[in-house]
Amino acid sequence: MSGAEDFAATATAYFRDLQRRLCVAFEAFEPVSRFEARSWTKPAGHRLQGGGESRLMRGAVFEKVGVNVSHVWGVLEPQARSQVAGAESSDGRFLACGISLVAHMTNPYVPAVHMNLRYLSTSRAWFGGGSDLTPTFAFAEDTQEFHDALRAVSEAWRPGAYAQFKAWCDRYFYLPHRQEPRGVGGIFFDDLMSGESQADFAFVRSVGEALLEVYPRIVARRKDTPYDDAARERLLLKRGRYVEFNLVYDRGTRFGFSTDADPDAYLMSLPPLVRW
Repeated sequence: MSGAEDFAATATAYFRDLQRRLCVAFEAFEPVSRFEARSWTKPAGHRLQGGGESRLMRGAVFEKVGVNVSHVWGVLEPQARSQVAGAESSDGRFLACGISLVAHMTNPYVPAVHMNLRYLSTSRAWFGGGSDLTPTFAFAEDTQEFHDALRAVSEAWRPGAYAQFKAWCDRYFYLPHRQEPRGVGGIFFDDLMSGESQADFAFVRSVGEALLEVYPRIVARRKDTPYDDAARERLLLKRGRYVEFNLVYDRGTRFGFSTDADPDAYLMSLPPLVRW
């Protein structure tokens, strides 16, 4: 797995740099609050090795935002191997690295955002990830700008990719028991291995750069919008849907549990306040 290890080291270096730049961009909106960093590792002899760094900020504009990077390897439990492509034939051995971002905003008119980019290797190697927007009050301008940014990077990688990844996102971020989408979508992709790993990695990086460019503009546009208690109540109820999805359907949450990684890291996506 030496080639995969080298590639994971390169990908992790990019993810750490993107984490740093995202935190700088988000802190620029906060008069006082700053990200707090927490590193985690598993003890020697544990079936999971490696670790990660979680960065979390609770502020005036960003009620709760986490930007986490991890680089781990080890052996999956037998019951979890069917969930990860190639894990059965690798006897559960895997390597994974990635960045995960979730922002829950104080102002109900600023949409929540999620992004995840990852590289996994078992008996095969691939990329996964995507980004999606979850507004309580959807504005066509914000939705269009967000999708335009993702469309541009997707089509630059492969013509037709945006339509495919948008449809995948719409299917994935859907709550069947509510019969409603989680938000206004974005793109989602998994098992991405075109045979040109450097081109695939360039596409994955471009998704991260698109989020860094477009989301701060949306925050700046909406953060000072006046709101009342009724709007805030709608935000808390919308967050309830977010919790339902992430605890019941989200593959990243399930993968975190199956690897016995850091619980606070893979439950970072949960909002600080919520109602049903």
